Amino acid sequence: MESLTSRMQAVQSPIIPVVGELIKNSPGTISLGQGVVSYNPPPEAIEFLSKFLAESTNNLYKSVEGIPPLLTALAGKLQAFNGIEINEENCIVVTAGSNMGFMNAILAITNPGDEIILNTPYYFNHEMAIAMAGCRAVLVATDENYQLRPEAIAQAITPKTRAVVTISPNNPTGVVYSKAALRQVNQICETRSIYHISDEAYEYFTYNGVKHVSPGTFGSSKYTISLFSLSKAYGFASWRIGYMVIPKHLFVAVKKIQDTILICPPVISQYAALGALQAKEEYLQSNIGALAQVRQLVLDSLNRLQGLCSITPANGAFYFFLKVNTQMDAFELVKRLIQEYKVAVIPGTTFGMNDGCYLRVAYGALQKETAKEGIERLVQGLETIVES
Repeated sequence: MESLTSRMQAVQSPIIPVVGELIKNSPGTISLGQGVVSYNPPPEAIEFLSKFLAESTNNLYKSVEGIPPLLTALAGKLQAFNGIEINEENCIVVTAGSNMGFMNAILAITNPGDEIILNTPYYFNHEMAIAMAGCRAVLVATDENYQLRPEAIAQAITPKTRAVVTISPNNPTGVVYSKAALRQVNQICETRSIYHISDEAYEYFTYNGVKHVSPGTFGSSKYTISLFSLSKAYGFASWRIGYMVIPKHLFVAVKKIQDTILICPPVISQYAALGALQAKEEYLQSNIGALAQVRQLVLDSLNRLQGLCSITPANGAFYFFLKVNTQMDAFELVKRLIQEYKVAVIPGTTFGMNDGCYLRVAYGALQKETAKEGIERLVQGLETIVES
């Protein structure tokens, strides 16, 4: 039988399930692969589920953009933490995770054949969404420390460009972009009448006194789309709640997309999100504080690889992005690390890095003891495999 072709043939396969299968076939493997946290949602999130269950009409569809109490709570959070004011020029749309927010944005602002600028290394689901929409990702390299190069971004803009995407704190590199660089990109977008899509899923994960900056605070919100998520900070990965702040003129388009794909975000998860936002400040402080200790432990071990790997300072998210000084194929190296040393990481090719051997190391999902064992396996494996 002849195989059917579709636009999906142009889309890369997601790497996480591929690595997951390798892990399954190598029992005892410690995963430094998937970007999730080890802790659970706050108790307030679970307590609010009873409020959902107490109202029988909650079994019905609700507003496409989210339930009013959650929209109000999110507006308060955006004002207090991000400095973003919700007014007559913008609005919030709750989504089933911020990946959906990104897809909503791409479909709302593009026609097939349009271009979206991604900074490399990129987040693979962004590149996949662009391809699914029939658009083209234009890749702009970051500098040697994975920081933005605004002049290069400006030069990459063509009449077909519809948006520039930034992720800060960054996945996969863990770097945090400076306020000056983000402002420069935002200004370029406004001047050229294209959108600045700012992915801020890791907004709470910063270290060493580094502060998160939201481009949505830089004046006019006409060309800024901001994406947020509860998946990371609130241990909400499977609850699928994110949200986007969009210019008001995109609201009708985004509602059409979301109503078609989702109808409304899962209402039970929205209630849980409403509860999570009531959590005491200590919840985030203690969990991210514990993660900072894991980060330091991981960094101390990775520093033993100086000379074998380039390790860029990363003050955000829960990733390090290593450049390994070898001619080996990154995926082959990942396979050997799993099969021979029982530790899993993600190859840099997944993030658009094809000019060398790169690995993303994720430490968010691990407690101290497991992280120490996992990173020791990685260091030993790289020392033995690469130097042999």
